[in-house]
Amino acid sequence: MPTIVTHAAPVLVLGSALGFRRIPPRLFWVAVFCALLPDLDVIGFRLGVNYADLFGYRGFSHSLLFAAICGALAWSAAPFLRCRRWLAFALIFAAVASHITLDAATSGGLGVAAFWPFSGERYFFPWRPIRVSPLSLRAFLSERGLAVLRSELLWVWLPCLVLAIAARFCLPRRR
Repeated sequence: MPTIVTHAAPVLVLGSALGFRRIPPRLFWVAVFCALLPDLDVIGFRLGVNYADLFGYRGFSHSLLFAAICGALAWSAAPFLRCRRWLAFALIFAAVASHITLDAATSGGLGVAAFWPFSGERYFFPWRPIRVSPLSLRAFLSERGLAVLRSELLWVWLPCLVLAIAARFCLPRRR
């Protein structure tokens, strides 16, 4: 998995590109949280859930069904989020789906159960340039952690920055 901060990058770029006139602040911050949400499955390690189980690491919470459920919850919470229902669904679905996409582009682990319940198979992209982040703080604060940060800067943050800048110049300003 990329680091927890990097999972927020696509939502941060979208928020930067579209601004708070298009994405209300409440919806934006919920989307940032939802981009991180699938990794709460790491709690399963402490509870004795096996990595490869449905509710194990990168299982159900890394599926498009989970993204759709999160989107549906946002749809129902749209009045609280101060936005249109379709926008709440779309942004939250995209936030969770971006997490799944980034994890599928990492160099380690078992892959993501993206298509559960239709398939329990774990998937990776054929090209996986993002170094997988260690789960322990000790391992992260080592040369391996620095290598992870370098790969995330190159393969996630730099493209996101380019997209954010391009969007700022290409998208019409809303008044």
